[in-house]
Amino acid sequence: MKISYNWLKQFIKIDWKSEETAALLTDLGLEVEIVEKYQSVKGGLEGIVVGHVLTCVPHPDADRLKITTVDLGDGVPVQIVCGATNVDAGQKVPVATIGTVLYDEAGVPFTIKKGKIRGQESHGMICAEDELGLGTSHEGIMILDNSIVAGTKASEVFKIENDEVFEIGLTPNRADAMSHLGTARDLRAGLLQNGVNAELITPSVSNFRVDMRTLKIDTTIEEPLLAPRYCGVTISGISVKPSPNWLQDRLKAIGITPKNNIVDVTNYVLHDLGQPLHAFDASKINGKIIVKTVAAGTKFVTLDDVERTLHEEDLMICDEKGPLCIAGVFGGKNSGVNEQTNAIFLESAYFNPISIRKTAKRHQLNTDASFRFERGIDPTITAYALKRAALLIQEVAGGEITSDVSDVYQKKIEDFSVFLNFANVAKIIGQEIPKDTIKQILVSLDIKVNSVSEIGLGLTIPSYRVDVQREIDVIEEILRVYGYNKIEFSKKLNATVCNSPRNEDYRIQNIVASQLNSQGFNEMMANSLTTASYVALSESLKEVHNVTMLNPLSNDLATLRQSLLFSGLEAISYNINRKNSDLKLFEFGKTYHKFLSGFEENKHLTLFLTGNRNQESWTNPEKPSDFFLFKGYVDAILSRFGIQKTQNSPVSSDVFSEGIAIGTGHNTLVEFGVVKKSILKHFGIKQEVFYADFNWDLILKAITSKIKFTEIPKYPEVRRDLALLIDQNVTYDSIYAIARQTEKSLLKDINLFDVYEGKNLPEGKKSYALSFIIQDSSKTLTDVQIDKIMSKLQKNFETELGATLR
Repeated sequence: MKISYNWLKQFIKIDWKSEETAALLTDLGLEVEIVEKYQSVKGGLEGIVVGHVLTCVPHPDADRLKITTVDLGDGVPVQIVCGATNVDAGQKVPVATIGTVLYDEAGVPFTIKKGKIRGQESHGMICAEDELGLGTSHEGIMILDNSIVAGTKASEVFKIENDEVFEIGLTPNRADAMSHLGTARDLRAGLLQNGVNAELITPSVSNFRVDMRTLKIDTTIEEPLLAPRYCGVTISGISVKPSPNWLQDRLKAIGITPKNNIVDVTNYVLHDLGQPLHAFDASKINGKIIVKTVAAGTKFVTLDDVERTLHEEDLMICDEKGPLCIAGVFGGKNSGVNEQTNAIFLESAYFNPISIRKTAKRHQLNTDASFRFERGIDPTITAYALKRAALLIQEVAGGEITSDVSDVYQKKIEDFSVFLNFANVAKIIGQEIPKDTIKQILVSLDIKVNSVSEIGLGLTIPSYRVDVQREIDVIEEILRVYGYNKIEFSKKLNATVCNSPRNEDYRIQNIVASQLNSQGFNEMMANSLTTASYVALSESLKEVHNVTMLNPLSNDLATLRQSLLFSGLEAISYNINRKNSDLKLFEFGKTYHKFLSGFEENKHLTLFLTGNRNQESWTNPEKPSDFFLFKGYVDAILSRFGIQKTQNSPVSSDVFSEGIAIGTGHNTLVEFGVVKKSILKHFGIKQEVFYADFNWDLILKAITSKIKFTEIPKYPEVRRDLALLIDQNVTYDSIYAIARQTEKSLLKDINLFDVYEGKNLPEGKKSYALSFIIQDSSKTLTDVQIDKIMSKLQKNFETELGATLR
């Protein structure tokens, strides 16, 4: 939210520097993120002065140029070459002196320098209005009033607006502060605690009066729960045109582009008082205004030329022929104000926040009006804001008020009653605050003190403070205005020591995260909300199991994820598109499912690997990551926690083109492999991606707290190699299992170090080269013992696998 300091000073007279005011607003909870300077003309016409053209003669070497002598008010006339056809002696003109910075159409700065044009010296530039940023005309130089004294600064002639704008990071609960009035109200309370008693000045509407009753438009509210209060008035004889400079400057300062005087006034009052307004072309209203819902499926074209399909719960502003506007959200194309409009119906209303929020999200519309209606505006200023806007429209567009203000307010929105206990204030804040100070703070926030006792205060909270409805909310208000920095704290540090299990979830997560980080992985954290259509990418995921949001922010964030795969692939695609294609990522997260038995959450750890193993370097040739590298990362996690006696089996998930599932008993601890190309294509990924999905809950159960160790053997180990010629369908796992079964005690390790398939081998065959580590922890092995073990291995490979030695 942007707040203009000059605009703010219209509500509260303050001579503080912007930095001091920004600090106070931040202390009050309205965090000022940045203070920016604003000038109605970029550069503020710095270096531009009024010059008096003394002489003007043709350039001897250029037909279209003229040589002028200009008095800049310092008594030393300068020569300036000018190409404008309308320059002449005796004129008062704006001159950019040497060193002045001007801006071109694209906003790029350039500096005026002394130079020569066709052999003649030029000491400055006589400017057109577009060169100064004062307009768009470039037909010739600007000719100023002849009474202006030469040397006068142009910034004084054109009254440049210099302002400072606070960018406030407003929290969603502070709907009351979404205006200059609301910010000034908080500022007044803060100033009072700093010894400054400043009055809050609100715009007067005492001049509002009905000129004639010639254009009455009746209003009917068919949905009073959705539109508790609705006000309207007609204004005739207006002239739609650009707004005056002061109004345009106010809007530009806070980042709003002026459109025309009618729309600009509604935007001004929105940011002035926090009350959204809407102006209808009165000639386009058939009969009366009806506030109601319409049939589902009704088509409606909004101001942005988009045809929208209405929902049966959308509140609409209609006439007797059909919809005119989506209430509180967006206007209709066929009822808006344009240059031909000469009479308007001006609307000011209070709409149900929940209804507006649902409609805005349903149609993916986020406007300044809906932003405020969704959070709850002040229902007491509806008519006041309407009168304020009507008077401003008369000021900038002329016209007469041609109807009484219609104000339909069937059931008044009541203020809240809260009892504040002094003891609770001291308990929550941790410090005694004087009772008079508490009362002073509450009154400065427009909270009415109804009763006072030794125990506490009976309070009435204004209805616009939708975030203050409980005692704890009132205490928070007292504390933020009193000042968090004024609360004393003890210098004594208390700490407790608690005994927690070593296998707590967060401890195990930290161990895994540290291990993966040391291996080059980066942790990612994706949104649990995702696109509902992702379940179609895997047959194992069902749409009926989706947990959907009732009011999603968008279609892309409508469903809780059933798998962490797709959010990971989104991250990979995002990185690859930005030339970062070598990725190692991991994520701890949950999946969400809706079953017949109820909702279910499961925690997972996922790994992603894609691209090359190492960064590009002249010392290391590029080598892509492969399945076995990825398997090593997966095995390392299981090994780190001593998870043994696992079984490998082909993966059952259809998201893999090939992969392995590792489990214990009937439980699958992890599935990993190569992601199918059809899934990668959906995300625009053309390189191979490896993915592992750990069932984290089962991992935690499988971890044992017992630490087992063996002494380092004193006797040497022996390595023997075998090169086996086997059928292509024989897996390494089967060789490994046979070897372990053959020699259980002395065979310490088996390693596959070479695989060969190709020419010089019989058809349907492949060659595996394996190393076997044999060791006895109690003695040195003899050649006889080693040969016996290797013979048994060879024989069993031949018998069970049909293997032969190469």
